[in-house]
Amino acid sequence: MKIIQEKCKKCFACLDVCPVKAIEKKNEKVVINVDKCLECGCCASSCPNSAIEYE
Repeated sequence: MKIIQEKCKKCFACLDVCPVKAIEKKNEKVVINVDKCLECGCCASSCPNSAIEYE
């Protein structure tokens, strides 16, 4: 999974739905910790801006 920073409006909906808390706020950006990510797609389906995609 990856976050398209240009599309991300920092609504943080993805942080709330991630079952393993793999999404974090860092330096004014939302980032995915790939070591924790299960690639379940919960974050992508919850994003109202389509800012999260499979790599």
